[in-house]
Amino acid sequence: MSRAILRFWRRGFWAALGALTVVGCGREYPQSTIHPVTDFGEISHHLYVKVFWWTMLILAVVAVLLTYVLVRFRERPGQDRPKPVHGHVGLEIAWTVVPAMIVVAIVIPSVQGVFQTYRLQEERDPLVVHVVGKRYWWSFHYPQLGVTTANELHLPVGRPVALRLESGDVIHSFWVPMLGGKRDVNPVVAVPEGEEPKRNWLYFTIKEAGVYWGQCAEFCGEAHSLMGLRVVAQSEEAFQEWVEAWRTPAPTANPPVEGVAAQTGAGAVSAEPAAAGASAAAAASETTAEAAEDPLIARGRQVFFRESYCVLCHAIQGTPAPGVIGPNLTRLGSRMTLAAGMLENNQENLERWIRDPRSVKPGAQMPGAQYPVTYEGQTFPPTNLNDEQIRALAAWLLSMK
Repeated sequence: MSRAILRFWRRGFWAALGALTVVGCGREYPQSTIHPVTDFGEISHHLYVKVFWWTMLILAVVAVLLTYVLVRFRERPGQDRPKPVHGHVGLEIAWTVVPAMIVVAIVIPSVQGVFQTYRLQEERDPLVVHVVGKRYWWSFHYPQLGVTTANELHLPVGRPVALRLESGDVIHSFWVPMLGGKRDVNPVVAVPEGEEPKRNWLYFTIKEAGVYWGQCAEFCGEAHSLMGLRVVAQSEEAFQEWVEAWRTPAPTANPPVEGVAAQTGAGAVSAEPAAAGASAAAAASETTAEAAEDPLIARGRQVFFRESYCVLCHAIQGTPAPGVIGPNLTRLGSRMTLAAGMLENNQENLERWIRDPRSVKPGAQMPGAQYPVTYEGQTFPPTNLNDEQIRALAAWLLSMK
């Protein structure tokens, strides 16, 4: 065997060894696509396995033919110059028909898989979640439950789920690899009166409890790669407990009711929900004394409702904060991360995010302490919060667990 052939096999060996090493190191990767936990993901995975074995068969055939050619037609001492071939009908038919047959063999199960993923919508009584992608975070609204949260999607195991996907600005793509394939998140296009706007939907049933990482998979701006999300899959009982906790205002959420109406009326956002929130706050007034035991938390509550305009952009269940521009902050202290998965949820990181969000996420559409932002034509000035106010505000937000 010639040295050229030996070099070829040596390089192939080291390439295969390197590939196996990479595969072995990536087994616990949190965004793996080869360990699906939903029926939707299993459909995609089975299709992947079929295509994989087709490609392995093709690889084997090509390797055998290549080896045969290298050995059979290798240069030998004293060999005459080989006769050139200017055309061969049989070969031309073969390299046209065989690839066409391979493509057909891949296309048929692919199309079947696409239809299978949409048949999942036939499941009865799914849990519907309205998913809205915005630069650079995710909003999750459960219309059947009256719950709205951000960046962490809580779902029950064993119950069919239907995600209604739309964008609040540009095109995004919802992708949680262990749940299944990507699905575009498009801006809603205006339609004639009486017609239902077109949106993409994603249907699946989660089979295993756990926390699954996701990501925007469509380039949407400078912080596209930082637009993450978490799906928290839990038992039906744990999910219902989370829903009830969200509906019940945290003890420290009680606002200083006096003066809040003037604050919420300072901007373009409607303050109609304030009456309901104020009544809830009054009903829970007995807990105010307990919350006031921590001066820092009491101070942070005052900063949120009286010394900033946070209520214009953010909402908190059971309070007069009616904002819909930014993420819903209800029970923020119970979340795992901040800034759509960028930071661990703790005091230091929350202070950093409030003070200078663009140092964490370039392009974040949230004003910092020292700079304004413009959102949909409206300019929001700097918050002008000092270090003492930021520390207190972060402590109060984290107290709502």
